[in-house]
Amino acid sequence: MVLYMTEEPANTAATGARPLFDDKTPIYQQIADQIKDDILSGTLKEEDQVMSTNQYAAFYRINPATAAKAFQQLEAEGVLVKRRGIGMFVATGARETLRDARRARFFEERVDPLAREAEMLGIPVDALVERLRARGGQS
Repeated sequence: MVLYMTEEPANTAATGARPLFDDKTPIYQQIADQIKDDILSGTLKEEDQVMSTNQYAAFYRINPATAAKAFQQLEAEGVLVKRRGIGMFVATGARETLRDARRARFFEERVDPLAREAEMLGIPVDALVERLRARGGQS
């Protein structure tokens, strides 16, 4: 499947709208995060080819160097691999690698602070677990 080569980036395909980049995070980082999210969601699969930096830059109307910086970051992280003369592809194992990193960050940023706050409030761990289990089937 060559989704990114023949169509617009997956997370904008449904609406046809180009995302507005926020002013808080560098654009290259937002692009990298967007591609990671597409891999995690399964929209981009291992071995899928992604758009070239020039195609990406033209689509989003950004400097090609900005798109290239995002792709370089993803390549350095092992999320994308470059095939000389062909293009950039989602690396084998990228989804699991991203999922592991995101899970670790989730615990560090959300669960650990929650546990500390619960401890300060005298809420037993069992009560937290019970509450989470009760919400397990809810969205």
